[in-house]
Amino acid sequence: MPTSIITTDDLREFKMELLDDIKKLLTNQSKGKLKKYLKSSEVMDLLQVSPGTLQNLRINGTLPYTKVGGIIYYDAEEIQNVMTANRVQHGLNS
Repeated sequence: MPTSIITTDDLREFKMELLDDIKKLLTNQSKGKLKKYLKSSEVMDLLQVSPGTLQNLRINGTLPYTKVGGIIYYDAEEIQNVMTANRVQHGLNS
């Protein structure tokens, strides 16, 4: 089995590439760019809900979804629309 020697320059180059990738990810997040379709686990993390709550949101029609080959996908834009439509605003003089 051939061995390869990693130099400090190699590590420095790897570090710079990794930092660039992280910066790109953070920039995309700060611009509000989300993936077009999210899996159930991503939606649960995003909305901070349990699997049961997510299932209830699907069953009662609150969250539209697409099922492909046993995997459930949610459109990120539709999730944002549901959040906006269900926003509760309290008046300052209420």
